[in-house]
Amino acid sequence: MNVTIYTDGACAGNPGVGGYAAILVCNGQERIVRGCMSEIVTNNKMELKAIVEALNWINKVQKAPCELEIHTDSKYIIDCATGKDKDGSKRKIGWFKGRKNEDLWMEFITQTLKGKHKIKFVKVKGHSGDLMNERCDRIAKEECVKAKHKLVWKEIL
Repeated sequence: MNVTIYTDGACAGNPGVGGYAAILVCNGQERIVRGCMSEIVTNNKMELKAIVEALNWINKVQKAPCELEIHTDSKYIIDCATGKDKDGSKRKIGWFKGRKNEDLWMEFITQTLKGKHKIKFVKVKGHSGDLMNERCDRIAKEECVKAKHKLVWKEIL
């Protein structure tokens, strides 16, 4: 099965509370996976969270391996996920240990291996009029608003 996934993450400030969104397209059908975090996070964390949650959803509903094409405007995600370091050299296995977002990178790897998916990343230029990227951005920002409200309620209670 081929699934195209469009993702984006956002923060209210960077760092700040965050939101993420993924739009999954398969056989003309769409599924939106979205959420927020009311703790202090970064844009990179939310970008990665969108992909992890999309993989998690696919693994729950699809038992066979899929060919996934993940569209993201995050160079960080593409470089890390494809195993490249800042200088373009290949990273060693386990490179994420002790680094930022280690928990999410572990989950990314776990979800990828669990589904035995073949993943291709496509770099999208952010805020350039790509309709699906713009939709994800809008949804992620809506989730940031929800995160702010959750944070306010935590402080009140």
